[in-house]
Amino acid sequence: MNKSRRLMQPGLRLLTLSALLFSAGCSWFSWLPWVGDDEDKDPLEPAELVKFKEEVEIDTEWKRGIGDGLGRKYLRLRPLVLADRVYAADGYGYVAAFDRYSGKKVWDKRVDTVQRGVLSSLNFFDRRDRSFVGGLGTGAGMVFVGTTTGLVVALSAADGEERWRTNVQGEVLAASTAEEGLVFTQTIDGRLIALKEDSGEQVWSFRNPVPVLTLRGTSSPVYSAGAVITGFASGKVSAIRASNGEPVWEQRVMLPEGRSELERIVDVDGMPLISTGNVYVASFQGRVKALRQRDGSQIWEREISSFLDLTEGYSQVYVVAEDDVITAFDRDTGEIAWTQEGLKHRKLTPPLAFSNYLLVGDDDGYLHILAQSDGRFIGRRKLDGKGLRSGMTVADSTVYVLGNSGKLSAITIEEG
Repeated sequence: MNKSRRLMQPGLRLLTLSALLFSAGCSWFSWLPWVGDDEDKDPLEPAELVKFKEEVEIDTEWKRGIGDGLGRKYLRLRPLVLADRVYAADGYGYVAAFDRYSGKKVWDKRVDTVQRGVLSSLNFFDRRDRSFVGGLGTGAGMVFVGTTTGLVVALSAADGEERWRTNVQGEVLAASTAEEGLVFTQTIDGRLIALKEDSGEQVWSFRNPVPVLTLRGTSSPVYSAGAVITGFASGKVSAIRASNGEPVWEQRVMLPEGRSELERIVDVDGMPLISTGNVYVASFQGRVKALRQRDGSQIWEREISSFLDLTEGYSQVYVVAEDDVITAFDRDTGEIAWTQEGLKHRKLTPPLAFSNYLLVGDDDGYLHILAQSDGRFIGRRKLDGKGLRSGMTVADSTVYVLGNSGKLSAITIEEG
């Protein structure tokens, strides 16, 4: 069984709870998309792909390899675009920059190495699967690499030269961002940390309590109007003053319910979506909410369970639920515009909306294109034999997709 959740407190409690969960068997976790060995048959069968009339053509402009891929850990390393370059990383410390038009490599850098086991050549008990890179972010002319060993490494976006590295004493699985001369990083143990942009020195830290049992993931902080907005494993979303770390407002997305720790997981792992003065967030085993950015007051809420980033377009907010049903909510009222169940249990990526399209990838490596207007399928293409897990990035109508094998693809969509 793959590690799908993280027990956050050490000692006897961790050992006791671990034993309890393992004695219950992997079936407890089978409904989560990253649980279960490849050889095991998922009790919740993925929806079969049905034929449809394709209305668009998906063209690959270029494709390049990124290191050793994402490994078997549940990593989501979205490629990032800054100016005329696209940046991507594998799970083992390798980062590269490419010209986003031609795919020509501009620079690459290995920020560290992961210990290789004596049997790694046989891919048997391979210690390299202690994945190293957890999050990739950009800002202030730099690329920020967060690691599962607690490092934040700042590289020059121009040439990959290392500017600084700081140990924040906690796994960094989320993308960092920079504004106001500070770099904002969130760790898996519930801390939002501000580092000096020029040196990596810590300026302030804000902590939110972490439950005993959480999903293995972290919300990426978003800067807007002098505040950093992010979600936490407690089921809360907070706006923190960027300059000094003081809380501006806090809103609970979902209150933990149930008798077991498993039932009480309510992580807000998706990156908050900020649009038209509102903040949109979703929690696992909980709700999606629309909040006013100025004070966190609620506009609307709907029952849905999600741990992925949200996206918006056509005055709609798109949510991929934990069972991979896609729902379009009216941005202002929360009314459901449409739902698409054709990709149920296919372990989807976070959605990407641009132009008239809504894009998602799946665990079999297919890229699916839906119409934002009504959710119908209009295009499909297989991009990576090892699957798609990471979010996508778009710039000037070119979409950059990183597959689990480490293939970075630049694709365009043409009307058929």
